[in-house]
Amino acid sequence: MKRREEKENDRPIGPKELRKARKILEEYRRGKQTLEKRVVENDRWWRMRHWGPREEGDTAPRPCSAWLFNSLSNKHADAMDQFPSPVVLPREESDRQTADQLSKILPVLLERSGFEETYSTGWWHKLKNGTAVYGVFWDPGAGGGTGEAVVKEIDLLRIFWEPGVTDLQQSRNVFTVELWDRQELSHRYPEAAAVPPRDGLPLTRYVREESFSDSEKVPVIDWYYKKPVLSEGDDGAWYEKEELHYCKFAGETVLYSSENEALGPFYRHGQYPFVFDRLFLMEESPAGFGYVDVMKSGQMYIDRLNQILLQQALQYSRKRFFIRAGSTVNEEEFADWDRDFVHVAGTLGDENLRAIEVPPLDNVVYTMLVQKIDELKETSGNRDFSQGATAGGVTSGAAITALQEAGSKLSRDMIRASYRSFTQIGYFLIELIRQFYTEPRWFRVLGENGREEFIAFDNRGLTGKQPDLLWDMRRREPVFDLRVVSRKASAYATETQNEQAKELYAAGFFDPQNGDQALCALSMMDFEGKELVEKKISAQLMQYKKAQALMALQKGGTLSDTH
Repeated sequence: MKRREEKENDRPIGPKELRKARKILEEYRRGKQTLEKRVVENDRWWRMRHWGPREEGDTAPRPCSAWLFNSLSNKHADAMDQFPSPVVLPREESDRQTADQLSKILPVLLERSGFEETYSTGWWHKLKNGTAVYGVFWDPGAGGGTGEAVVKEIDLLRIFWEPGVTDLQQSRNVFTVELWDRQELSHRYPEAAAVPPRDGLPLTRYVREESFSDSEKVPVIDWYYKKPVLSEGDDGAWYEKEELHYCKFAGETVLYSSENEALGPFYRHGQYPFVFDRLFLMEESPAGFGYVDVMKSGQMYIDRLNQILLQQALQYSRKRFFIRAGSTVNEEEFADWDRDFVHVAGTLGDENLRAIEVPPLDNVVYTMLVQKIDELKETSGNRDFSQGATAGGVTSGAAITALQEAGSKLSRDMIRASYRSFTQIGYFLIELIRQFYTEPRWFRVLGENGREEFIAFDNRGLTGKQPDLLWDMRRREPVFDLRVVSRKASAYATETQNEQAKELYAAGFFDPQNGDQALCALSMMDFEGKELVEKKISAQLMQYKKAQALMALQKGGTLSDTH
């Protein structure tokens, strides 16, 4: 036992380091409490549960109009209509083949990882809370045990960083916490069998509709941190750089530590493997705020005004009466609407029974409701034409698309920001491929003309290359740029593209005789699929010129024979 303790103390990460990490995590958690309260509250507004529990005796109507919900749903649909796809570009001609292969296999990797659902979930969180968090990891158990790069969506309540930093990469540590079932944890990691449930770590929870007990759950903490090290450069000089390390632990039990394994940094790219896609900027925080924060005030007043209108409608629909004490009217029979006759003793007059008049609401209430609805539409950028509603009988696909594009500046801006985050995800994927693809992997990709192709890929084209010159002893790792293209799924966008093809055909772009002019015109255009059109026109033009040259030769030969 003593030898075991001495052996654990000799390792870089042991119980002492874990206790320090827990203190840091608790500090980060306290600094994030305001954000977590806002996230939980926004989830209640999103689910239209913002009225809260009823007090005893409260029977007033509680309308929940879905203006906020509808606005977020439309923006989410805009984002999914513009689903991103990566295109890898080389910085040197010698890396073009590798870049082309990466452009083909990255979409396959994302599809295998279920990225479309991950992206959809991230966008809901971005719209609600202002931040979507993606994690780009290497899963050793994926791909039948060969390992694979995966992209996961991270709950904002389960990731913790240093308070006050704007860039996550500047945080001293980053933690993620996941609740594991105690039996499953003991089965996977027998050394963690003695870790107590909950382990004294309070975690913020969403307001659930189903009952849930976490009494047998154990918090498992993923701890990412950077350590400065000295490294020798290609020129022989020493410089300081940061290495990324990772430790998984529960309680004071180390489940895995990259430092203890002494195999070098966890990920060679040296960055925290998380990407924050935020909507609206918040100073001194990598997180942002979302549309629910902007719209919930207007939504609250809309529901309050609707409550007033509904109460008024109920009062109008249910007549109430003044009855004088000692009246001769049978109150039980009068209140029972199933009775056809009501007994009265003596003479029935207005002094015995009189209806209570409900005064009508002033028009200012209706006007204010309409104004608040218009205000909510305006502040959220969810005007009618952005949802496809048009005036004047517009039916052309191009015209509808033009109206939608004119009213979707806010959506385009949000989507462009998500593309920047997607670019960072692509860079992380390339770096994981560079580090872990030591053996060839097979991929089914789409080749030219949509035909299936099978290609094998490993990291040989991504590792350092030998220098081209004898005097240059540095090894160079290929560097790539990423461009994001949109896989448009809108029916109107498809119709617009079809109409554009018809216009090009009608203008004679596909007539080989007009090939040179068509290529000049295309050089000034910008549309999806332009490269393919240029390629086809160039091929037709080349065939046409060859045919013309052959005809000229034949004609020249015939003339010489006649002479």
